[in-house]
Amino acid sequence: MDDGKGGKKRIIKESMIFPRYHQLDAVRNLVVAAQEGTGRNYLIQHSAGSGKTNSISWLSHRLASLHDKDNQKIFDCVIVITDRLVLDQQLQDAIYQIEHAQGVVKAIDQDSKQLAMALVDGTKIVITTLQKFPFVLRGLLHVAGAESQEKATADEKKQAKEWEAAIAKRKYAVIVDEAHSSQTGESARELKSILGVAATEDEEGEADWEDRLNDVMQSRGKQPNLSFFAFTATPKGKTLELFGRTGSSGKPEPFHIYSMRQAIEEDFILDVLTNYTTYKTYYRLLKAAEDDPKLPKKKAARALAKFVSFHPYNIEQKTEVMVEHFRRSVRQRLGGRAKAMVVTSSRLHAVRYKLAFDQYIAENGYTDIRSLVAFSGKVKDPDTGLEYTEPAMNTDIVTGKPISESQLPEQFDSGDYQILLVANKYQTGFDQPLLHTMYVDKRLDGVQAVQTLSRLNRMIPGKDEPFVLDFVNDAENIFRAFKPYYDKTGLREPSDPAQLETLKHDLDREQVYYWGEVEAFAKIFYKPVEKQNPADHAQMQRHLQPAVDRFKAIDEEDRRTEFREKLSGYVKVYAFLSQIIPYADAELEMLYSYGRFLLPHLPLDRGEIVKLGDDVSLQYYRLERVFSGAITVKEGEAAWVKSPTEVGSGKAKDEAIPLSEII
Repeated sequence: MDDGKGGKKRIIKESMIFPRYHQLDAVRNLVVAAQEGTGRNYLIQHSAGSGKTNSISWLSHRLASLHDKDNQKIFDCVIVITDRLVLDQQLQDAIYQIEHAQGVVKAIDQDSKQLAMALVDGTKIVITTLQKFPFVLRGLLHVAGAESQEKATADEKKQAKEWEAAIAKRKYAVIVDEAHSSQTGESARELKSILGVAATEDEEGEADWEDRLNDVMQSRGKQPNLSFFAFTATPKGKTLELFGRTGSSGKPEPFHIYSMRQAIEEDFILDVLTNYTTYKTYYRLLKAAEDDPKLPKKKAARALAKFVSFHPYNIEQKTEVMVEHFRRSVRQRLGGRAKAMVVTSSRLHAVRYKLAFDQYIAENGYTDIRSLVAFSGKVKDPDTGLEYTEPAMNTDIVTGKPISESQLPEQFDSGDYQILLVANKYQTGFDQPLLHTMYVDKRLDGVQAVQTLSRLNRMIPGKDEPFVLDFVNDAENIFRAFKPYYDKTGLREPSDPAQLETLKHDLDREQVYYWGEVEAFAKIFYKPVEKQNPADHAQMQRHLQPAVDRFKAIDEEDRRTEFREKLSGYVKVYAFLSQIIPYADAELEMLYSYGRFLLPHLPLDRGEIVKLGDDVSLQYYRLERVFSGAITVKEGEAAWVKSPTEVGSGKAKDEAIPLSEII
């Protein structure tokens, strides 16, 4: 709150929070089910805004102290995985606040050495990101005193190995905050590899590359000492198959559900689709060039659309609509505290909108509206050559200093700023109850549409139904995005395990790689950790290069595209299916690792890059409202989510036609 001197002061109040029925029911049912023992998966589908942070906090403490009928601890450690690279401070605080005793909860906000230490010293609840697990073995060496893997002494290696074995003998409850497709990646496998007992059983004699290969294959599947509790509001098909339990339909289903429909009907969240307005942009372009060059139709059409989206007149017109709408219809809500978010389609769009907002507000002399912008890294404007960063574009009106990225949420929460312009930041997981209105200038599909628009659904006293003004998406697309997640999410059909063999057969047939090269690569890639050395990378590269050369030698662009897309499909499908089905074929695993490293070296066929420059000009422009009202998701037939069932090349030929025809 304000300290009366132009700054802020933090006041900490302690209050008692009682769980809502769905939170109490979920935690109680999960605690009962967890007494089945370890090695089980549970999927909890709770609507966005339904208090997931508190549910995870209560569950983590209940599981950390859970005993069986013989008074033995069921879990030695509870690990809470948050998918955000910067630890979710809200989740961290909520878990800390339940248990104040020192050493019970540890947030891993530094490095993998800190995570390794927490796993070694018996901390009850560990909060971390998934990305730290691939480096835990190195972290154990650091904890043992080693400067690096290469400089580690025999005693340090022995100590790290003993700790590694001790970690794998413990039993873990892994709570996943916002489970989705990242759970099918290599970081998720590394988590199972470090914590799982199946992948660390002692081999007789000295381990070689084949032992390591078998360990990795085993670590992909279910581990008998790990139970996963996965929370999400929007389960994809993969998530259902990974964490769901077979229900009456014969397909995987969530263990516990608190649907969007129920949360809205119980007035726990607001319906973000009640007041939805869509606009359509009408424009006419003029060919300014004297000649009439032939250009690829689809690429040129995209370039023309991009030309219009970045055109100063387009940005100025939309800025005027948004600022005037906010001042007329939003500003006075929630006692004058209401806020809005502008969702832009790229970082450069966010920069251009921020400049346009500042200019329009200054030209009109408005003092009751200010904006902040959020984007990652640096953005260089190709038209001006100027470079922009988030802190440099956001100025604290009290101190005149730049607002750092970590300070932005707190500054936006104050009464000094009303509108937040975003580009891929704060569209998911951002909890700001004062957000009442969203202006969308970006294509939104599926899960992304639900997660983005759900930023508006938080219920607080005095907040009425939120409002969305959408410049890009139509009402039908938004309906299709929300429908599968409105009630219990169902799977259309399970993924087909046979597609892996089919894909491998198709890839082998192309003769881009030879199997001897795949095997030679695998012998280096799957070396036991203690035998790895810095020269291995160059050796692996040597076995990849022949395939890269053969790929480049293929004359037909369609064949190159099809091979690359099938290899990419194989890598994704194997990473997912190998967690569900225990494949015993080492060749599938070897091709997966080889393919994963080969893909970045296969050049993309970008074809002709279409640059319009001064060849076109904007002659006519009009914004028109085409829909305003409620998008009613509770009506209509049920919709399902899909798992990977087939992989192919979807690239179509792009014919070249005169620019005048494309316009």
